[in-house]
Amino acid sequence: MVDFSVKKRIEAQYKANLKGMFKHLYDFILNGDVEKVIASKAFSSFCNSVASRMITGLAVENAKDWRDAARQGQQGRMIYEALKQEMKGPVGYRVQSLIDDNAKLIKSFSSTMSNHIVNQINENAQSGVRASAYAERLKEWNEKNNIDDVTEARINLIARTETSKASTALTRARAENLGLNWYIWRTSEDARVRSSHKIMDEVLIHWSNPPAPEQLDNIKSTLGHYHAGNAPNCRCYPEPVISLNSIKWPCKVYIGGKIVTMIRVEFERLAA
Repeated sequence: MVDFSVKKRIEAQYKANLKGMFKHLYDFILNGDVEKVIASKAFSSFCNSVASRMITGLAVENAKDWRDAARQGQQGRMIYEALKQEMKGPVGYRVQSLIDDNAKLIKSFSSTMSNHIVNQINENAQSGVRASAYAERLKEWNEKNNIDDVTEARINLIARTETSKASTALTRARAENLGLNWYIWRTSEDARVRSSHKIMDEVLIHWSNPPAPEQLDNIKSTLGHYHAGNAPNCRCYPEPVISLNSIKWPCKVYIGGKIVTMIRVEFERLAA
């Protein structure tokens, strides 16, 4: 079994880049120039650079996972050849799209959190607390190489969620480029796995038919239907099905809005 999960060092580096960015923005927030900075071409270029490092890092690691899978299966040559040509086709377009979308998200997040801090300063002033006292706290955090707790919590969530979503998107793009329509939902298999995702563990899923895990677990939720790795703070990942020989039968399959157990012959009829 090949581990297609997000490599922790990429998530950690992305998180560090976002924190570093916000530390630099603090001075502009205090000087009242942050909106001008965020609207500048230089800041857009910086956001694109951060997004590009994260996405291309994931793309390289994901390609390594595919090569490992190829060595274990019977479609090795096909996968190797596809990896050589992929950046000229749909996968290359998907990589660029992910970079563009993530750069926009970073810029939007920067604006939202900067406004949050400005509002905090204003609220403190209106309630009789010196605005300068809050500003002093920001300077203190900066001197200690820290950021405020609310921003850090949001960055942690974004880093986990966005790297996971991008990794799933890359796996899907490569799978569909190879005509591989099914994947196995994998969890991190520890105590922190949410109950709705435990239900999905080791379930075969078609890329065109994402499940609604919370609905299957009788939990009220607005998340709806989504693939492994696409929920906020999710550590699950899709493992593409390259060969049916690698699956332990009978196996659970998500079909028709529910999970059923199938033997190999039944699944082959379904997938035909």
